[in-house]
Amino acid sequence: MSVELPLWRALTGYRILTLVYTLCLVGLSYRKYDHPLGAAAYMGALTVWMVLTWRRTTSAERCTRHFLLADLGFAVGGILLTPLVDSHARIMDGAPTLPSIWTAGAVLGFAIKGGWRWAAVASSAVAVANLVERQELARDTIHNVVLVWVASVAIGYVVEVARASERTLARALQIEAATRERERLARDIHDSVLQVLAMVQRRGAAIGGEAAELGRMAGEQEVALRTLVAGGLVSPPRGGGPENAARTVPHPADGSEPDDRAAAPAAPAPAPEPAPQPDGDGPCDVRALLAPFAGAGVTFSEPGAAVLLRAAAAAELAAAVSAALDNVRVHAGDGARAWILVEDEPQAVIVTVRDDGPGIPEGRLADAEREGRMGVALSIRGRLRDLGGTAEWVSVPGQGTEVELTVPKGTAPEGGRRGKARA
Repeated sequence: MSVELPLWRALTGYRILTLVYTLCLVGLSYRKYDHPLGAAAYMGALTVWMVLTWRRTTSAERCTRHFLLADLGFAVGGILLTPLVDSHARIMDGAPTLPSIWTAGAVLGFAIKGGWRWAAVASSAVAVANLVERQELARDTIHNVVLVWVASVAIGYVVEVARASERTLARALQIEAATRERERLARDIHDSVLQVLAMVQRRGAAIGGEAAELGRMAGEQEVALRTLVAGGLVSPPRGGGPENAARTVPHPADGSEPDDRAAAPAAPAPAPEPAPQPDGDGPCDVRALLAPFAGAGVTFSEPGAAVLLRAAAAAELAAAVSAALDNVRVHAGDGARAWILVEDEPQAVIVTVRDDGPGIPEGRLADAEREGRMGVALSIRGRLRDLGGTAEWVSVPGQGTEVELTVPKGTAPEGGRRGKARA
């Protein structure tokens, strides 16, 4: 909802209430006017004007510049008409003008519509009319003039600040939405295209010959695509021949430093089969999505009862677990073992992935993210963040790594269900 809408509603209510007050005020003093019929005629015209135009101040679109000028004309005209229908003695004694405090509504319309500059012009016109009506600089007249001028200018300034803040917020929301979509696409690219390019690079270097050239090209494209995904943090290599392919080692998915095993001729261990993707967005048993990851090198431990999450959230959690297992497979080596533990807490589902590999050096994940290696940042931490959860790493060099994934119950990823392709 626009920040202006409550102001327009308040202005409409103010105009109606002050009209009722002014009618009562004129009615009580009717017999004191020198020309009561003239006062009654003006109040009748003002009432008809309000009946015909009260909806004009309910929104900025309806409140046009011509309406504001006409509304101000009714207020200024009523002030200038007051000496013609009321006695000079009553005016000097401080009797209110015909429109009384209804005049402020016309000035506030200028403030809300055009800001403090419009408010200053409108309140200045009212001030001149009041001075002409009193024909002297009386204390109460100056007090009323200054009060209307300061109040209208202040409100106009607040409206301008509110509009600027609203535009800034809208722009920030657009940037946030674009950033989240970029991260989602980068996550899907990392989970599919980058892994395929890395595999082609390794196999091409191992086979040699024309395949080595193909591997070199795949390696360059992987780095270029990784740079694009990371927002230009890393400069892709230029040029080079087959010997470059032997030196261009793919970055592990966990963001750690690549080693010589990644470029070795031996084929990498096969990746675990992807978990089946749930249909719909109803409750889904997380155990059914994680059970396929169990194998000779992966131990899966689960509760005896179903662990339920919304289908889209369960699918994203399974994709994060798969990315964590990829890290174990690529970085910890073929002989490393992994354990998956599922815990069903009252408010959240916790999945822990632990391995007995060499561990991750302290600060390596942050360095990898700065260098554009976004496996952990996007495939795991980004997924959990979109679910409203967390991903925590505990790693001791030489003693393995433990990743704890926590997903609050009743959550689903932003933008609906998002599947995952596996290389």
